[in-house]
Amino acid sequence: MIIKKQIIIYTPVPRSHRFKLFIPYELKAEREWLKMQNTTFYHANQKLWSMLNTPENKKLVARRFKGIYAVQGAGIPAASIQKAITLSEDMLNALALCEQKFVLKALSSSTIKNYLSALSYFFSFFNSRSFPEITKDEIESYVYHLKSKYKISDTKQNTVINAIKAYYEYVLEQPREYYNIQRPKKSNHLPNIFSKDEIRKLLQAPQNLKHRCILLTIYSSGLRISEALNLRIADIHSDEGYLFIKDSKCKRDRKTILSPILLQVLRSYYKAYKPAYWLFEGQDGGKYSAKSIQNVLRSAVEKSGVNPWGTVHTLRHSFATHLLQEGVNLRIIQSMLGHSSSKTTEIYTHVLAINNKTAKSPLDFLENFDIIVEKPTD
Repeated sequence: MIIKKQIIIYTPVPRSHRFKLFIPYELKAEREWLKMQNTTFYHANQKLWSMLNTPENKKLVARRFKGIYAVQGAGIPAASIQKAITLSEDMLNALALCEQKFVLKALSSSTIKNYLSALSYFFSFFNSRSFPEITKDEIESYVYHLKSKYKISDTKQNTVINAIKAYYEYVLEQPREYYNIQRPKKSNHLPNIFSKDEIRKLLQAPQNLKHRCILLTIYSSGLRISEALNLRIADIHSDEGYLFIKDSKCKRDRKTILSPILLQVLRSYYKAYKPAYWLFEGQDGGKYSAKSIQNVLRSAVEKSGVNPWGTVHTLRHSFATHLLQEGVNLRIIQSMLGHSSSKTTEIYTHVLAINNKTAKSPLDFLENFDIIVEKPTD
């Protein structure tokens, strides 16, 4: 029997957390079944589905699609926006000038990297034009082109717009003004958190003292990953009971809590590793890398069996939510997190557990209310 429409299951690369599938449009019943399964996600830019890379999920898919699927290597086509581009010497010079200006503006290294990537595609798209002469309408059409053809995310769309604005204002020194470029509506997703029980399991998972110490520090003090990497030994103020966070987001200094439990672990860590300057150093003596911390967290998640969607930043979200659950004042939490606006911190009030133990329904306050329950009929 010849199968005209076949499902393709791509072999995941080593240590990949998800595997991907291609389901032809005509196989609607199979696609609808996959939608109903846990951990599935649709990658619109690749037109592929994915599931968590577990033996159970692989067996489930193989059993359901028996006889109509084929296994293929990991050579999944990347989104076409990632295709290689060729930049002229003038474009390379423009990018170098952009990098210089962005550094002088004290933008973060990650922001500079994202802006330069966005501008390289922008320059390539308008390669036959004089950039100062490109109109606002043309810029808006370019963003629409990226959004409609490549299905870029809302975050990517904002990055592209901000990069172009930065180029015209910082590099070409044009006056700061409003660009009539449609921004995506800001999503209102609730932050993902670990429960207290999950935190306990997660923090006990690493056997390596440094790895456990890093996760403890991020959770117990509510740090961003970049703030943990930039911690110096001098930032540990044990007598006063706080961590000093220098040049955090938006170049703001702040103080956050130093747990006595964390301090005890940090002292053991210091005796064992003897860092010279940075609190968490790599093997070469420089700062520990963000990728290494992400790998530590991912390993702890897999070993402890907690929420598989958790990231390093989930530890920071959990810090804020757990403090709110303990009744800590929102303004204090705002200060420890380094939020400039209380509205940013208020998002954590929406993720507090809601049940009949933490709140009462107005139905419970009605007086003389009789509950009438009809007997089931045969």
